[in-house]
Amino acid sequence: MVERAEQQITPPSRLTEVASLFLRLGLTAFGGPAAHVAMMRDEVVRRRKWISDERFLDLLGATNLIPGPNSTEMASHLGYLRAGLPGLVVAGASFILPAFFMVLGLAWVYVQYGSTPQAGWLLYGIKPVIIAIILQALWSLGRKAVKSAWLGVVGAAVLGLYFLGVNEILLLVGGGLLVAVAQNARRLMPGKGVLGGVLPLGVLVIYKTLRAWVNHAALYPETQSWARSLVEPLGLLAAAPYSLPVLFLTFLKIGAILYGSGYVLLAFLQRDLVTRLGWLTSQQLIDAIAIGQVTPGPVFTTATFIGYYLGGFTGAVAATLGIFLPSFFLVAVSNPLIPRLRKSAFAGALLDGVNVAALGLMAAVTWELGREAIIDPLTIGLVLAALVALSRFRVNSLWLVVGGA
Repeated sequence: MVERAEQQITPPSRLTEVASLFLRLGLTAFGGPAAHVAMMRDEVVRRRKWISDERFLDLLGATNLIPGPNSTEMASHLGYLRAGLPGLVVAGASFILPAFFMVLGLAWVYVQYGSTPQAGWLLYGIKPVIIAIILQALWSLGRKAVKSAWLGVVGAAVLGLYFLGVNEILLLVGGGLLVAVAQNARRLMPGKGVLGGVLPLGVLVIYKTLRAWVNHAALYPETQSWARSLVEPLGLLAAAPYSLPVLFLTFLKIGAILYGSGYVLLAFLQRDLVTRLGWLTSQQLIDAIAIGQVTPGPVFTTATFIGYYLGGFTGAVAATLGIFLPSFFLVAVSNPLIPRLRKSAFAGALLDGVNVAALGLMAAVTWELGREAIIDPLTIGLVLAALVALSRFRVNSLWLVVGGA
């Protein structure tokens, strides 16, 4: 009866249904990706019966196999199943737009009043709570991702290499491939051990090739601007004046390669916008994170705040489009492949490696941001109190942010 009733619904009606559901979730889904996914399951599996629990779990696994914001991709997957490609776009956009406009308004307030003592004290109280939220997420994810001592070693190695200046893209890809090859070594390389040299050599060649390309551009000025325009989004060049195209390409790069929790985004923002380009200070970055936490919807709308702070409304639109566009494309491509991906031993091992590499990056950026936020006994007390509230009493992170303020 359910399938027959669904067949009688016209595509416009289904699009309206998808838009209504995900606009409401975009307005009320506080608590981060895990909470978003739980709310989506309650709506589409238990209440509306669009799909089964088994199918929902397949979609959830697929969002972890591709880069981008997990909860937004989950919304797009569900919209695709309900109303085809138009549903994919409508679901994703509906989930993003409420947070986009809220963050835009808060960014305007920050630009106008952020330097006042009142706003400064609000953020002073919010920042330590944000550190606690990240620490709690790091602990929860670590318990699931570090399934063996070997995976723990990979995560620790990523943490150390990040502080040595290794590019975070190479750390994510290299960590994922290393674990995938290690766990499938007997099948992929009969007669050879894990340290046969194939993966380490491949990663090293890619990195050295990109470095040589940049050095070549320095030696031959006539190719410098062309090489810079292509390589700069990969995070290999130094500071540059603010530019709208570079802003868009930077966030497009992040949206196209970022795996794991939305909090891993912080590592990329720190490296690209603070360390490499010099457009933000660490203090401004943590302000952006704090403001992003008081809105529902995807964590990635932190990009909206940063874009507005750097380039006004056009900057906000460019940053938001850049970071979310890859997820729409990747969902459209990956959705038909989900049945095969879930059965692949290599894909599962790759995901294990990417997850522990993401945890290493999260730990590194938490340390860097914590040095900016935890500055006296009061901020130490706020961090500890927030950790207790999160772990023991399961208090919603929104109320903790409000309490910190």
